[in-house]
Amino acid sequence: MNKTLKYRWHILGLIFVTLSTVPIWGSDYVLFFCLLFFLYASMAQMWNLLVGYSGLLSLGQQAFVGFGGYTMAVLTNYYGVYVWLSVLIGGLFSVLLALFMSLFIFRMKGIFFGIGTWVFAEILLLWFSNWKYVKYGTGLFVKPATPPSMSTIYYAALIMGVGTLITVFVILRSKIGLGLMAMRDDEEVSEAMGVEIFRSKLFCFLVAALITGTTAGVLYVFQIFIQPYKAFAIDWTIVLVFIVVIGGIGTIEGPIVGAFIYVLLSQWLAEYGHVSLLILGIIAITIMLVAPKGIMGTLQEKTGFTILPSRRT
Repeated sequence: MNKTLKYRWHILGLIFVTLSTVPIWGSDYVLFFCLLFFLYASMAQMWNLLVGYSGLLSLGQQAFVGFGGYTMAVLTNYYGVYVWLSVLIGGLFSVLLALFMSLFIFRMKGIFFGIGTWVFAEILLLWFSNWKYVKYGTGLFVKPATPPSMSTIYYAALIMGVGTLITVFVILRSKIGLGLMAMRDDEEVSEAMGVEIFRSKLFCFLVAALITGTTAGVLYVFQIFIQPYKAFAIDWTIVLVFIVVIGGIGTIEGPIVGAFIYVLLSQWLAEYGHVSLLILGIIAITIMLVAPKGIMGTLQEKTGFTILPSRRT
């Protein structure tokens, strides 16, 4: 192992220790900021895995956000299931939803695949907003028997953020990851070389559903309230696109940098309401003009600098 890589892991370890102790030394705002950063980074890593590596243009990740969140809320409120177990079950239910969706959308390619995922999310939005069992569109308050502390929720978010990063890193440096990058470069050639395209894409789609649904469960435990017009909104996909595009699509570090920038900007622009989306769009376009491959993608292209290389050397 060369010295650069050795020091890289030491620095990452120091960052992890610092973030792990935020509830001890950080203010309420720092705790809140880091919590949101972990959750958005987790979901953005999954969108990046789908689009940046698997070639699956998903415009319906909000389907898993809402489904995972509502599963957690229903199990916690109506059946008294332990809140963190409900979060995990929400992730598993999201996988079942993804399996059902795959029966239809995996017959499509490109933009049609994206439209298919978006249509499923819209169907779920209509279903939940007209379903008496979940109080129609008024939403549900999450009421666990023993409400978790803010520190506990923070550590759950930390586990999701770091766990997702490790998961993506391991996948991309495995044989599946090599196949994904070959598919991204040339799908027809990679298939001729023996890459099982359908299995690889389905695997990534299910992993993305599992982690997105679980992450959403943690998010709604923190927010306490879930409502269909927010949980299944296309805004989720817009946010994930913004994070991944400005950070650097097809890089592991990109969603991390993008999530940090998004959470920072969203806090500054919170008072501007819907105008904030327009401002974020202008920022995204500006960054794309200056750095077409995103911040980390352009940095890697020009300098070769990478913190977490996706390819084995």
